[in-house]
Amino acid sequence: MSGRAYYEPGTNGVERLPTELQMFYASPLLMRSAHWHAQVEVNYIVRGWAHYRMSGHEITFRQGELALFWGGLPHLLDDGSDDLIYAGGHLPLVHFFRLRLPPDVQARLMQGATLVTQATDESDPINFARWNLYARSGDAMKASLAVDELLLRIERIRFSPYSLLPDGKLLAEDGGPDHHGSPIVVRICEYIADNFREDIDSVDIAVAADIHPKYAMTVFKKSTGMTLNDYIILMRLSYAQAMLMRDEASVLAVAMESGFGSLSAFNKSFRKIAGMSPSDFRRDVRCRPAVEMTSRPVSGFA
Repeated sequence: MSGRAYYEPGTNGVERLPTELQMFYASPLLMRSAHWHAQVEVNYIVRGWAHYRMSGHEITFRQGELALFWGGLPHLLDDGSDDLIYAGGHLPLVHFFRLRLPPDVQARLMQGATLVTQATDESDPINFARWNLYARSGDAMKASLAVDELLLRIERIRFSPYSLLPDGKLLAEDGGPDHHGSPIVVRICEYIADNFREDIDSVDIAVAADIHPKYAMTVFKKSTGMTLNDYIILMRLSYAQAMLMRDEASVLAVAMESGFGSLSAFNKSFRKIAGMSPSDFRRDVRCRPAVEMTSRPVSGFA
């Protein structure tokens, strides 16, 4: 992109509440550094191309391609065409694990793979534009329809060729039985989404899901590649990240509000994923020079 305008997390960040669906249809800003969020990201390239640096691989998405990847691993949009327009959303795990996808796809995505398909058509840009408007409308019914229709669109991927990168092998299914995400994992995600800022553990989660704690840990790890504790911490970090960017609360207050029992635990967990302390993160975000363009929505759609 020429005349580079950069994404500023504190101003135009998508790192909001990790339990909310976030939709977009825009010409994106490049990123200065990697970010993360506790949702699965859905990208549809309406026009142009976008280059991402993922955790462990790089990839270029081109016009007409639809992609999914786990946003909980740091990723960076570092280049794109001048005419780039992309659409999509950040899908909370409570919705993601309701999807009927081919075996192992959900686990592969959670472990860092990127799903890409070229099996799209002229209805996709129209649909993504509508879902974006519905999700932002403030109308609960429209927002619910946006989620349902997006999930159905993602489920259709299984019937056409797709790739899981970085392996790159072309895959497809010809019908066959449904492969629902585990209803147990859905119940677990629902409970964690409602309670991650509280002092919860595997026993609390298992009671809510009506299963044994060891079984809860086993099923969740098999489906996501994460332990229950890893996911709870990621949800807390995503919530804390949003607070650090938009609020004036002290780092200690952010730690407590996000569900961490101590400042030292918060600092350790935050540094592990961000590569810096919460204080340095906040300072880095707020010291970046402002850009004239704080967002680049596409006329008529956002």
